[in-house]
Amino acid sequence: MNIQIFGKPKCFDTKKAERYFKERRVKFQAIALLEKGMSRGEFNSVKSVVGLEAMIDSGARGAEILKYLAYDADKEEKLLENPQFLKTPIVRNGRQATVGYCPEVWATWE
Repeated sequence: MNIQIFGKPKCFDTKKAERYFKERRVKFQAIALLEKGMSRGEFNSVKSVVGLEAMIDSGARGAEILKYLAYDADKEEKLLENPQFLKTPIVRNGRQATVGYCPEVWATWE
């Protein structure tokens, strides 16, 4: 497995995801989403699995602007420019991905 966890420093679900993999002795790469962001390829890989709407953190400060963008391409640009609008944790395992805390899905990856 090649696990990547994209998260925010104060996100409890990100911490829970990291603990989930640590407890099972599965190595993962933790990526600070606010510092590093996501590449367009990583973003598209996750989007193809979970869909664009599942990636949006509607509770993030300022995220309401996304509601007013008519086209998905505009929303994607705004999400790539402002990773704080992404829901976390985003967990990738190759072509598989989840958004949020999903231990029931991760268990099938092992």
